[in-house]
Amino acid sequence: MQVKYNSFSTDFKVPFGAVLRHTQVQFKVQVSGPAVRVELCMVHDGQWDAEQVAPMVRVQTDQASTTQYTTTYKPSQVGLYFYYFRIQMATETVFYGCVDGGYGGSGISYQQRNQVQMYQLTVLKAIEQLPRWYREGVAYQIFVDRFANGNADGHVNAPKANSFIYGQLTDAPLYIRNEQQEILRWDFYGGNLRGIRLKIPYLQQLGVTILYLTPIFQASSNHRYDTEDFFKIDPVLGDLADFDQLVAALHQAGIRLILDGVFNHVGADSKYFNQAGHYAIVGAVQSKDSPYYPWFSFKHYPDDYQSWWGIRDLPTIDKMNQSYQDFIYGRSDSVIDYWTKRGVDGWRLDVADELPDSFITGIRHALDRYTDKVLIGEVWEDASHKIAYGSRRHYLEGGCLQAVMNYPLRQLIVQVLTGKLMPSEWWRKLMTLKENYPASTFQANFNNLGSHDTPRILTVLADDRVHLQIAIQMLLTLPGVPCLYYGDEAGMTGGKDPDNRAFYPWKTADQQLRQFVTYWVTWRRQQAWLNTANFRPFYAADYGIGYVYWQGSRAIFVMINVTAISQRLTATDLELSGLPDYIERAIRKWSAGRTLGANACQLVENFTQSLHEVDSGTK
Repeated sequence: MQVKYNSFSTDFKVPFGAVLRHTQVQFKVQVSGPAVRVELCMVHDGQWDAEQVAPMVRVQTDQASTTQYTTTYKPSQVGLYFYYFRIQMATETVFYGCVDGGYGGSGISYQQRNQVQMYQLTVLKAIEQLPRWYREGVAYQIFVDRFANGNADGHVNAPKANSFIYGQLTDAPLYIRNEQQEILRWDFYGGNLRGIRLKIPYLQQLGVTILYLTPIFQASSNHRYDTEDFFKIDPVLGDLADFDQLVAALHQAGIRLILDGVFNHVGADSKYFNQAGHYAIVGAVQSKDSPYYPWFSFKHYPDDYQSWWGIRDLPTIDKMNQSYQDFIYGRSDSVIDYWTKRGVDGWRLDVADELPDSFITGIRHALDRYTDKVLIGEVWEDASHKIAYGSRRHYLEGGCLQAVMNYPLRQLIVQVLTGKLMPSEWWRKLMTLKENYPASTFQANFNNLGSHDTPRILTVLADDRVHLQIAIQMLLTLPGVPCLYYGDEAGMTGGKDPDNRAFYPWKTADQQLRQFVTYWVTWRRQQAWLNTANFRPFYAADYGIGYVYWQGSRAIFVMINVTAISQRLTATDLELSGLPDYIERAIRKWSAGRTLGANACQLVENFTQSLHEVDSGTK
């Protein structure tokens, strides 16, 4: 007996992917040989003892040896559902679920119920409407201390006590640590807000329309994830006037601003904790009567307390504390309101896994009082089914996060280019993300090839410039909002922190690479229709990956040879399931007898009409 089902195909499941609550979903499964009974078994997340069984009705087919069964299911709850099929034969019962790892597509048969991996069905309470400026934008992340110093003489604003300033901007980043690996003195290059403002013409020339800044509020460190005062610009970066001028200049240039919201913890020397007593205010360490004392959890007052990942410089905050919630987003003078009123267009929430869903939702409600704002979360895995600290998270079901940092896509790009992932595996994993995520999220995730938390993409790719160019093309042609990490377009290299945080090489930047990136940023911005178009990845045997967009009379596809050997395309190599017939025929017609060069990436436009080809590798 053989069972056939494919969650990626509307021949077996309609509609595809995530659905709104109360949407009727039709399931079909094919069974070779007579079955006594076929059932769809569905369970809502966490309600494992309340499995719902829907008998499937036999449908007459033209194939004598194959019988098709169908049923419908209407999910009544928001969240995740998981399902499998139970096929009772005359002498045995077979269970059919997805392949190990929870990936969609064609599944496998299991002999025992407790072995079954179940398919995921994501059910939404609302479909997100993201701002057009965000959906159609190209972003650029800046680690502020390392981008540009706007002072005419290059001096560093307000140097911090017990820190050091590099002798030259070309110096490699270095940490001075003690035996416990704690950083003894923070290092600064002197990048500031005025420097960013003066580099706006460069950002315009590059073509970016969104700026995402790492934290800018007062802190002790150079990264500023140890906030000391949420309402004050770090003096090393400038002051409030510098911030206001930057916002005004960015908006005048058509560039939106996203700030980093770090709300899980603060610095030990913050005004709220005040361990060193630098602030005149009474902090949590000074007195249990401090208004900030309830924000923190002390094991032994005042010297032993809960800290973020055990880092004593970062005392953790109780996000369920009402006073803290009001402070961050609940009042009209909250942190979110104060900066959003000053022109901030969106927020990226640091380590969203450690913020309760209710806390994130509170921030979202505060932002929804303003027009065209966006809320992005730092989530490193598939955010549709993330479990953090033993609890399922509900980031993407409507009214919470609108997008997440798309580290899974980064991993797919890197692994397929470095040969760690076969094209068929790349295809299945990308299709699973497409299936699990709401369409609005999949089309508007915050995509990246790297950030301040990862090694530089060129270093990850072993300094292979050809692979780097392909990775950049993929970033700027795949669904989502592409975000460049400062300096990647200049050919910067670097391993883990701090090597990935060097100063921008303004005098030695790779100009050819800059031009290449600029070309593809411009191309992406000219293709706004991609953000609402149909999208489908495909692959070719063990050497090629591709993806196609189509909408009305417009269609494009990208084809990439991920090997170092030229490959001659054949009809049998292409796996194009799920595409409309006319798209499939056009791709096969274009491909017939064509040779893909080693590590070649081709963008093919208007192929359904004139088969006009653009060789992106020459741009």
